[in-house]
Amino acid sequence: MPPTNQQIVSHTFLKGMYHDGYYPDHVVDKGRDILLRLCERIEDKRPSDLAALYALTHTATEEFNELEAEFDAAGSEIETVAREVIAEDFWFVASAYGFADADVDELIATRDW
Repeated sequence: MPPTNQQIVSHTFLKGMYHDGYYPDHVVDKGRDILLRLCERIEDKRPSDLAALYALTHTATEEFNELEAEFDAAGSEIETVAREVIAEDFWFVASAYGFADADVDELIATRDW
């Protein structure tokens, strides 16, 4: 089920990557899909606090890390500019769902096993 939050529905995810020919659109599309799935999970699980939100974002971060090989195969990579664009959208998602006080670094961290 697609997200219903109007801010999310009208937002263009990963815009900076789509506007840069270095990043292949077909792989960026997969990143956009990760962010949309994150939104779906947030709407489904309704995290009550930052810890619960971070658990969801850490899963999405791991999914982005798994895309690295696809970026590499397409002659690109998730480097500093891409990471900043991705982090901005993670924070946008957190804010849109009422977590404006979320720490960006924690949003994009991987799980602490």
